[in-house]
Amino acid sequence: MSRPRPHDSRLVRLAFIVAGFVALALGLIGIVVPVLPTTPFVLLAAACFARGSVRLHDAMLAHRIAGPIIHEWQTHRAMPRRAKRYAYVLMLLSFGSSILLMSSNWHRSMLAVLGLVLLFFLWRVPVREITGRESVPR
Repeated sequence: MSRPRPHDSRLVRLAFIVAGFVALALGLIGIVVPVLPTTPFVLLAAACFARGSVRLHDAMLAHRIAGPIIHEWQTHRAMPRRAKRYAYVLMLLSFGSSILLMSSNWHRSMLAVLGLVLLFFLWRVPVREITGRESVPR
């Protein structure tokens, strides 16, 4: 896969960098807020940084947790099985605790539906088994 190149315009690069930081902030908030997904915002931040700053994009790819997931998504449009399992567990914990804390049945139902929709989209993301140097699509 060829490396994305930053935009030629300095103003557009700045806009991509700002958008990348906003997406990254939303992704970090999504770690604790169940309705806000983390991974799509982190992937969006990586895409924005790729068009805005080589240094920031490389920093995201070098991150020990997010880097391999971003690389796998950019290269194969898939995610490692372990990351997918973590996502399922975190979704269960965040949506489950939020549903238990809600007093209104309407809010509980809304959270349950949102959780199921998110679960469906996550289930549809392809998984690649990564074993040593070799990767096998699943």
